[in-house]
Amino acid sequence: MAPEAARPTRAELRLAAREQSRAQRRGAARAATRTALLRVALPSVAALGVAAAAAVTVQGEADQRAQAAGRVPPQSTAADAPDGTAATAAKASAQQALAVGDQAQASRGDARQPLSGAQPADATAPGAAPTAQPTAEPAQPKVVMPVAQHGLGELFGEAGTHWANRHTGIDFPVDGGTQVVAVTDGTIRTQWNPSYGYMSILKMPDGTEAWYCHLRAYKVRKGPVKQGDVIAFVGSSGNSTGPHLHFEIRPAGSGPVDPLPWFLSNGLDPR
Repeated sequence: MAPEAARPTRAELRLAAREQSRAQRRGAARAATRTALLRVALPSVAALGVAAAAAVTVQGEADQRAQAAGRVPPQSTAADAPDGTAATAAKASAQQALAVGDQAQASRGDARQPLSGAQPADATAPGAAPTAQPTAEPAQPKVVMPVAQHGLGELFGEAGTHWANRHTGIDFPVDGGTQVVAVTDGTIRTQWNPSYGYMSILKMPDGTEAWYCHLRAYKVRKGPVKQGDVIAFVGSSGNSTGPHLHFEIRPAGSGPVDPLPWFLSNGLDPR
């Protein structure tokens, strides 16, 4: 007969039960750890894939804008990465997209900067349009002719049978009815004289008087007038042999002087 196997003692049974329980707990802990790792790792991998795809999309759009602007050459995409790693290529593409975006922002900033500090164009710079200068109004003459027609008849100081002494003015041989104008600003008064006929006397601001003689009619009998205003009409009244204007200049407090130098000094030549 075969010998009977030894039965384990109670102490051995309890020890074996404890070891088995520990082994079961260790197995359960390992399984729980693997499950937790899978739960964390799988979403992370999916997120990395989404981020890589987004980075590739951003890079592609940035490359298209940069190439259209002519600023950067075409760049390789994630599919063309030498090692075939999509995540590495996506990271590089994302960094490049950020760099391109920064360059574009800097370019826009550079383009705007001159506007903030724009200066007026230098008129003296080559090619600059000349600045229009205001045209000065031509200065009005101090004196105008008493009649429009130039040419003189009898001159100042001439002798003749028509005058008791000497000729005291200059004569403008013009047709009767010719307009007579104020040679400068002043005040008009009129009167009759047997020798001068109908007269208009223009008193200037400095007291000088201009005498218009042998008139046919008055247009202004008295009052202020402006240079060039029509004041009377040529005739042949008084001691006259025909229509003409007898014109005299009499400075304040003085008798008649030669009107020709007076006209010449004021830039006019009535001859």
